[in-house]
Amino acid sequence: MWVITATWCMALDGVRKAAEMLKDGADGADALETLITDVESNPGFTSVGYGGLPDRDGNVRLDAGFMDGTTLNTGAVMSISGFASPFRIARSLSSSELNNVLTGSGAEAYAAEHGFEQKDMRTELSISRWKQAVQQTHQAYRGHDTVGALVLDEAGNIYAGTSTSGLFMKLPGRVGDSPLAGSGFYADSLVGAAAATGLGEDLMKGCISYETVRLMKEGHSAQEACELAVKALDSRLKKARGKAGDLSVIAVSKNGDCGAFSNISEFSFVTASDTKDPCVYLVKENGNISADTAWIRAYMERHHQF
Repeated sequence: MWVITATWCMALDGVRKAAEMLKDGADGADALETLITDVESNPGFTSVGYGGLPDRDGNVRLDAGFMDGTTLNTGAVMSISGFASPFRIARSLSSSELNNVLTGSGAEAYAAEHGFEQKDMRTELSISRWKQAVQQTHQAYRGHDTVGALVLDEAGNIYAGTSTSGLFMKLPGRVGDSPLAGSGFYADSLVGAAAATGLGEDLMKGCISYETVRLMKEGHSAQEACELAVKALDSRLKKARGKAGDLSVIAVSKNGDCGAFSNISEFSFVTASDTKDPCVYLVKENGNISADTAWIRAYMERHHQF
């Protein structure tokens, strides 16, 4: 048995590639890396990796995290600039006993020393959009579609990973939930894993990925855990401050069941398994989940896959 799931429809191609690897018995961490780096390298996705929208100063500063649910090893980079795949660097850091989380210039020095690919992550489109935004406002925009992905492989190992360019026009050095273990992602092969996307400043207030896994440990299904975690944090924030930012979570259990829930009107995620082909699903605000086959066909036609 194997299962893979990821946030947002932009992960479809990556899930398809990772699924082929898992069919052939690949290690789950390698499949996870293939999925996330596929999203990171696509300039069409302006919230992750190459072509990610810049911060207030015009730099693309990236965050990424990785967790091995069997060893509980974690790695993360925050506010790193000039490297093609922050996720690969985060995964590399997880293998060390110390220095698992690096930021800014320290992360960049480590990446250069270890030979990770250097690259200007800005594109003509991202620079153009930044120049337009500078003329209008210096406040951060709330576009924040993190790619978060979870894998359960044939050996029963569970992995979680994230990658994002964060808020458009954010203050230099700003970090959201994505690279924070327990907030943006969490994995425990004895229980399951979860990953989050949305407004990082609010998601981290509930350590929502850890909370989702904790609820699964109590006996809730992946779907129940996602729903309970999102609803509880949404309610708590609204009670305390009168509002809550975007909160979306995906999960997979050690038994292979998946879940997703969101407090926004429409949230997409992609999943595949040894019994199901890759498919995009939509989560509505009322909790209904449905396969979006029309979206898949349109996407594949645009990419000449029919």
